[in-house]
Amino acid sequence: MIKFLIGLIVSIIIAYLAFRVRALNGSGGIAAGILGTIVFGLRGTGWALVLLTFFISSSLLSRLFKSDKKQFDQLFEKGSRRDSWQVAANGGVAGVLTLLFGVLFKIFPNTALLDVLWLGFAASLAGANADTWGTEIGVLNRVQPVLLTTLKRVPKGTSGGVSWVGTLAALSGAALVGGVSVLVDYLGWAPANAISLGVQFLIITIGGFVGALVDSLLGATAQCIYYCPTCKKETEKHPTHICGTSTTLMRGVRWLNNDWVNGFCTMSAGILGIVLGIVLGKF
Repeated sequence: MIKFLIGLIVSIIIAYLAFRVRALNGSGGIAAGILGTIVFGLRGTGWALVLLTFFISSSLLSRLFKSDKKQFDQLFEKGSRRDSWQVAANGGVAGVLTLLFGVLFKIFPNTALLDVLWLGFAASLAGANADTWGTEIGVLNRVQPVLLTTLKRVPKGTSGGVSWVGTLAALSGAALVGGVSVLVDYLGWAPANAISLGVQFLIITIGGFVGALVDSLLGATAQCIYYCPTCKKETEKHPTHICGTSTTLMRGVRWLNNDWVNGFCTMSAGILGIVLGIVLGKF
């Protein structure tokens, strides 16, 4: 109970500070406080450090070179201040796996299969970090990206557009979370003792990177993209563009917005982390 209360207090403080520096809006701050309480309060410092690695690094990148990215405000559905839906999309899988770990730990405290839930948790956050790094750094590339499905040049900021710079950034973002996760396990703050640190790093990094690729694939194929007849531009914004004009569906599935795509990114990363943990851990 004391650990949970400490997690609650620390999570509220961090969420409030993030709100004050405009990394989160009001609903995002509440959602982040709840997620932080689940992760920190139930599983402790090690799990919280992995979560904070994603949140801090991705928030800093979102604000870095902000003036250079301002031109893309008309394209992206939301800005750099995360709301509750964005927090859920990026951290919801990690929160669910944390809760599942807690339940199973009480029933089967000595099973090595609990290790793979830790890997899924870390891989899901590696996917969120990879996606954010790939987007935030990729749009700064001077060369236009190519659409993942056709390999044809598309304007920077186009959903599903990939470049070498963005791809390497995504891999680096996943590797950062993988590295911190391995450090946490090395310090004895994580449960994956049945799997070597090197294999853990590979599982988490690969899971996160593949999750970012899933995000790009959905962005290129199924994500809803709208069109502004006034600005004559594609956009994720709906029902109105930044100019105030109503946007119309141009392609994709109407309900599959960027939040859902991010959710599938973290879900696929987490599932792959679990599957690779089972296969490579030889359970």
